[in-house]
Amino acid sequence: MDAHVTNISSVLRFTSKHALKSKRPFKFPTISTTKNSHFKQFNLMIHSTKNYVTRGKNEAVFNEEAYEAERLRLDAEARNSMADKSSKEVQIEDDPKAWKWVIRNRVWDLMEAQNIAQFPRPVHHRIPNFVGAPLAATKLSELEVFKKAKCVKVNPDTPQKQVRLLTLNDGKKLLTPQPRLRTGFFSVLEPSMLSPSTIKEACTSVGVAKYGRPIGLDDKIKVDLIVIGSVAVDPKTGARLGKGEGFAELEYGMLRYMGSIDDSTLVVTSGIYWDKLSPEKLSQIKILRELKSRIERESGQKLPCGPSEKLPPTAKRN
Repeated sequence: MDAHVTNISSVLRFTSKHALKSKRPFKFPTISTTKNSHFKQFNLMIHSTKNYVTRGKNEAVFNEEAYEAERLRLDAEARNSMADKSSKEVQIEDDPKAWKWVIRNRVWDLMEAQNIAQFPRPVHHRIPNFVGAPLAATKLSELEVFKKAKCVKVNPDTPQKQVRLLTLNDGKKLLTPQPRLRTGFFSVLEPSMLSPSTIKEACTSVGVAKYGRPIGLDDKIKVDLIVIGSVAVDPKTGARLGKGEGFAELEYGMLRYMGSIDDSTLVVTSGIYWDKLSPEKLSQIKILRELKSRIERESGQKLPCGPSEKLPPTAKRN
């Protein structure tokens, strides 16, 4: 497993999920807008009033159970809607988006069938959590671009939860969007706003709503690095596919409009990077061997392998 800085475009021609490094210039679409744009709606506060309960005369307490129940309900509705959309688009022969759903479904199906998927499951119509996601996050934190960053924008999905934690633990400012931009725009979290007992919770959706400071389009914030989740990424070009709702591109465009990022802002994604995976590491992880063999059979191409390394002995199981 490895994580690498990548320049990601919005087209994909490969069928597996990887982290990669591309030489192509970064070409996410930006949003053309004006000061009177309808995107001003994102100046909303992140918390819905129905997620609060009143105690005493003027004390409002965040209702975690209500927030989480509402989030899960809306997520389920969104996934069902995307499932219907994908089933229709994939059947239309000349639909330009049909091939994307073929790749997404192949990756999701493979992850579930080979038990590479992790909670929450099933991974269909999600940025899929995968075996080794925490290790990929650790590798990411070792990159020089991460070490130098003062503010990191990280997607709110489960496989990047450890990235959010490492960002805060390293004393950096964390910028994360509300799921599907439903109840607001972005929230900012800083270590100074948290205690050792709340920092892990702050890396969850509930924690972001509870502890985060909401910002709007008029706020001034400089983002040094973007971490983005993917369903599939082309290891040669950096082209990626998300789950199909377009929020990564929308968030990127709005950050460009705000002046928070520019063409020099790097983007990172995490996943399985075969040419960094040594034969010794591969021999220790049965599920990765099975995945590699299956991809090679389906593609008719042999995947690369990383250089040999000496690994510490694994613990014996009784």
